[in-house]
Amino acid sequence: MTDIPAITIDADLQSASVKKSAEPSFIRIEGVTKKFGSFTAVNSVTLEIEKGEIFSLLGGSGCGKTTLLRMLAGFEEPTAGRIYIDGQDMTDLPPYERPVNMMFQSYALFPHMTVAKNIAYGLKHERMTAAQRDDRVRNMLDLVQLTDFAARKPHQISGGQRQRVALARALARQPKLLLLDEPLAALDKKLREHTQFELMDIQDKTGTTFIVVTHDQEEAMTLSSRLAVMDKGRIMQIGTATSVYEYPQSRFVAGFIGSINIFDGKVVSIGDTTTRVHVPEFGGDIEARSVEGIEDGAQISLAIRPEKLTISRTNPQSANSIRGIVRDLAYFGKDSLYRVALPSGHIVSVNSVNARRIGENERVADWEDEVWLSFDPNSAILLKD
Repeated sequence: MTDIPAITIDADLQSASVKKSAEPSFIRIEGVTKKFGSFTAVNSVTLEIEKGEIFSLLGGSGCGKTTLLRMLAGFEEPTAGRIYIDGQDMTDLPPYERPVNMMFQSYALFPHMTVAKNIAYGLKHERMTAAQRDDRVRNMLDLVQLTDFAARKPHQISGGQRQRVALARALARQPKLLLLDEPLAALDKKLREHTQFELMDIQDKTGTTFIVVTHDQEEAMTLSSRLAVMDKGRIMQIGTATSVYEYPQSRFVAGFIGSINIFDGKVVSIGDTTTRVHVPEFGGDIEARSVEGIEDGAQISLAIRPEKLTISRTNPQSANSIRGIVRDLAYFGKDSLYRVALPSGHIVSVNSVNARRIGENERVADWEDEVWLSFDPNSAILLKD
């Protein structure tokens, strides 16, 4: 077996995600808590965000991400803690005194105004001449590629174009920080995927720091330089999309980001490179990459992503091979999903990439076929909680 160095749960990946300087971070959130009566919406959150990042707050409904965004905007006051933007304490400043703008989920465009006038609306309180204002609007139309649609009204353009109008209006004031609350939620899947890259391109051109609130995991992973996973008002993990997906630090994060199979296990022995774990659902022991902080005899969770499993009709004779029966099969074009029942009755999800064109009778396996599942020790994630 090839030597595999033990890992310290993605420390290298996280530290490499954003280069720290000796100067304070562009945004510092220090011990921020927000209570509504007896309910704690945000609980002692401390967070640093660098200038020019697209940073996503990711979590389910009620996790506190939108409340945290509203406190950055000044629409809510923290119960405790401080908020700093570009070195200035913003905690007690009203929204109109902050170098911040917000793009709402609904876009909030004025239906009776043209695209150009919607963009110009955000500039009406700026100290600018009419010529400067017109020039800024032209630049924004150019930036979002809507120059040819300047005279149209919102109902005369597509959903993706309305999203770009709202973005242009938010950027027209040239804020240091732009807050985006579920910015792509109103778009269909294909348009949403296309618009994600447009949004990244616009952010790159302006250099504005973006903080995005979303419940969509794929959106957060596509857009973000880094992301924070939130649950019950707390930040559970911060890192790049790769680090959070490949090296989750808790059972919650592993289960929230993407699809995953999770099993209970007990550590049998710990080697320099691999750890042997007894998994009752597998009916035996498996080998996983060693992780610091896990002790011999400990009760742990073992997690494996569906795409990390290999499915075949023959036994690969590897240390990590498990027999099962295909109970369900779904064909998605680029890949197929197999739901395999182990002898214990536990159902395991497996994704198999359809790397070549196949016929109806050429699948890796079919319903009720006996198959073998196997995985590399690198692919097994050991979790202490």
